[in-house]
Amino acid sequence: MAVSRAKKVAVGEKLGAELKDSSSVIVGTFSKLTVSQDFELRKTVRSAGAKYQVVKNSIAERVSKGTPVEAALQNLSGVNSIAYTSGDPVALAKALAKYAKDNPEFKVKHGGLEGRLITSKEVEVLSSMPPKEEIFAKLLFLINAPAQRLVTVMSAVGRDLAIVVDQGVKENKFKEA
Repeated sequence: MAVSRAKKVAVGEKLGAELKDSSSVIVGTFSKLTVSQDFELRKTVRSAGAKYQVVKNSIAERVSKGTPVEAALQNLSGVNSIAYTSGDPVALAKALAKYAKDNPEFKVKHGGLEGRLITSKEVEVLSSMPPKEEIFAKLLFLINAPAQRLVTVMSAVGRDLAIVVDQGVKENKFKEA
């Protein structure tokens, strides 16, 4: 059944609005996926906080103009699907890399990250990075560590003095004159 022009325009406008808010996109090919595999792929992408859509190349190219993911959606050819998010790009890359490893029918072609085109190898490297929360935790630890060391050194002087005085009292080294 043919899709009316009005419906195509509505789908394009909705996709364009979602892409304006997106910071990353991953383009893949899905030509040999079964319906159940496609359902699992969509579920995997949703669990990563992203959206997944099969889209015509011309529509993707047109609606991506002026968006942060424009570079990744230009000059598409063949059968393509896009997964996009405004959240954590690492989570999306991890989800798709794991799915592609489990289902060789799905292949990652390339991606876009904050206005920059990235290759499938770079998407794979992105998927091996720790999640954003873990990076923040490590950064906070590194910022906090020098302050902790300074407090430890400063308190050591007082503690050492107290230990020396305590030992002197125990051994009766302090005599009244």
